[in-house]
Amino acid sequence: MAVKLRLQRKGRKGAPFYHIVVADARAPRDGRFIEKIGTYNPLTVPATIEINRDKAYDWLAKGAQPTDTVRAILRFKGVLLKKHLERGVKKGALTPEQAEAQLAQWIEQKEARIAARREATAENKRKFVAAVDGTAKVKAKPAPPVEEAPAVEEVAEAEEAVVETVAAEPVAEVAAEVVEAVAEETAPAAEEATPAAEEEKSEEA
Repeated sequence: MAVKLRLQRKGRKGAPFYHIVVADARAPRDGRFIEKIGTYNPLTVPATIEINRDKAYDWLAKGAQPTDTVRAILRFKGVLLKKHLERGVKKGALTPEQAEAQLAQWIEQKEARIAARREATAENKRKFVAAVDGTAKVKAKPAPPVEEAPAVEEVAEAEEAVVETVAAEPVAEVAAEVVEAVAEETAPAAEEATPAAEEEKSEEA
């Protein structure tokens, strides 16, 4: 019996979701299957893949043939690398411990890259949402320089004008009072001088 590793479609229209299954090559695409070994969600960025590496490797070792998409998934998850390393162990090029160490290191680096990409995608989504709902920060325009010196000079000039005005008013009042006093003193003296002159004229006559 020919066995294949392939995708079985799930999910509603426009939102596909797949199971990774082991099935008879003659069975319909979404028909009966032998075993489910993982899931594949292409709608996320990056795509979400959950797979049992050991079961996938066992079926590959038994001769199961993956479809093109499943082969790419197996390569992405390191299953094909495990098959390659196991072949090296059988030939004596590697020890089982070395093969396991290389596979673990490769998986760790791969998961780190996936996590970094997932974080970058989430950050871009946050920035997009902030820009759409209007909470994004807008760069403020620089304020024009404030000219404080002329204002200070104008205030100083205004203060000086007020002081001069206030000082000039008492001086003018004092001058007016002095003029009135002099006029009052001069008037009686003139009146006294007029009768004396009249008396002198009468004596001469």
